[in-house]
Amino acid sequence: MAEIVLSTLNARFAHAAFGLRYLLANLQDLRDRAEILEFDISHRPLDVAEQLLARQPRIIGLGVYIWNIEPTTRLVSDLKRIAPEVTIVLGGPEVSYEAHDLELTRLADHVIAGEADVAFRDLCRELLAQPGDNGSGRLPRPEKFLAAPLPQFGDLQLPYSLYNAQDIAHRVIYVEASRGCPYECEFCLSSLDIPVRQAPLEAFLHAMDDLLARGVRQFKFVDRTFNLNLKVSRAILEFFLERMQPDLFVHFELVPDRLPDSLREVIRRFPPGTLQFEVGIQTFNPAVATLISRRQDYPQTEANLQWLRQQTGVHVHADLIVGLPGETVESFADGFDRLVALEPQEIQVGILKRLRGTPIVRHDAEWGMVYSAYPPYEILQTRLIDAGMMQRMRRFARFWDLVANSGNFVETTPRLWRDSRPFASFLAFSDWLHVASGRTSGIALKRLAEYVFTWLTSERGEAAREVAPIVFRDYQRGGKSDIPPFLRPWLDLEENPRGVAGGGTLPRGARRQARHLSEPSAESPTS
Repeated sequence: MAEIVLSTLNARFAHAAFGLRYLLANLQDLRDRAEILEFDISHRPLDVAEQLLARQPRIIGLGVYIWNIEPTTRLVSDLKRIAPEVTIVLGGPEVSYEAHDLELTRLADHVIAGEADVAFRDLCRELLAQPGDNGSGRLPRPEKFLAAPLPQFGDLQLPYSLYNAQDIAHRVIYVEASRGCPYECEFCLSSLDIPVRQAPLEAFLHAMDDLLARGVRQFKFVDRTFNLNLKVSRAILEFFLERMQPDLFVHFELVPDRLPDSLREVIRRFPPGTLQFEVGIQTFNPAVATLISRRQDYPQTEANLQWLRQQTGVHVHADLIVGLPGETVESFADGFDRLVALEPQEIQVGILKRLRGTPIVRHDAEWGMVYSAYPPYEILQTRLIDAGMMQRMRRFARFWDLVANSGNFVETTPRLWRDSRPFASFLAFSDWLHVASGRTSGIALKRLAEYVFTWLTSERGEAAREVAPIVFRDYQRGGKSDIPPFLRPWLDLEENPRGVAGGGTLPRGARRQARHLSEPSAESPTS
């Protein structure tokens, strides 16, 4: 039994609730009276309620995010009907801004806005206090809406010991060396999170060393600007380099135009596939960047991406956003083609979201910004991109993820725009695939490979005998050893033997990155 139960609905099982672990780690004298119960959005809210109430809690703390606010609303509604005496406390990005008019916050007892590491503990102490002498038999009830004072890292207990053996074996391990962001990009919640604060470096590295000793091989840093403090970022990179393991994989989010020689010297020494850098380009249109208060040195960004791809084994994940104010399809296409030419392994095409609290709303009237009223609050249309075209761009983004980002078609993907512009060619493929398949998800790899083969041969007029070996090698890349029937007539099995692609030694959670590295085996016997 636990008086305090911390819970959330993760996007999927593999995602560990990092914020809950911080809350539990910082409960101090209340820590032994609390526990974490995690679920994901595939669980029925009523089943979650049953398991939470089975712990007989007095307080339930729930983390609320863009992906779980709707099922969390149903969960809290059920909890208050079944056990109205249990105090429900909400926290997280989706209730930290513009929260007063939400059905969810109306149902709950308390809402903490901001970083609640300390504020949640203080609230629990008040709620669990003994009866007072105020005439009612209890202490005064705390306010419903509470703004958490900004905690300093030096005052916080780090949470990494709370990752258990199951987490280490099956889940992404999130870590952070800093909080906050010095930039003011208007679409991003991090623009509201100022100033940047660093974790105590010695204590942080000691915790990372302990995680390595316990078997962690995949670290995902959630810092918004890992390379802002060059001294700290170099120290962290050197820490992992000195403890290199064959299956180590470390993810960082970098400021794309900030990569001086002091970092380059360390980065180039990492083995291929060990590091993943997420670099937010978002737009290559300087006028759009100015509109959304985004500062970026584009020539330096391009030079850094070229260096990463040509001189290192870093897996580069670059981001572009569709639907920013002032962005046309044509200017987005120019930026997309410009980014493709820099050859990052992945280009994440994101659809603009109107996150609660972000100042992007100031452009609504001028640029005709219309967003969905429901999570994840994606843009539906703008003055420059109508609703029909925005739907085509959603499909473009989804199919790009399935084909290009997946690593399943590393050789084949560039042929989709051979001798033509990447954006226009892939948009044509996306439109065709939508009609041919009638769906944007749930397409099996073999079926998707057949669609790609058909497009190249029937629609683009390429020779089947030239394309088939390329598609087959990509099909093998994911570890497949069978020969798809649609390829059999066009393959010379002596020249294209059936084999299994090597996936490298990257950990389970980095299989997609491994496919970008691996080459299909040409040594297995034919059959």
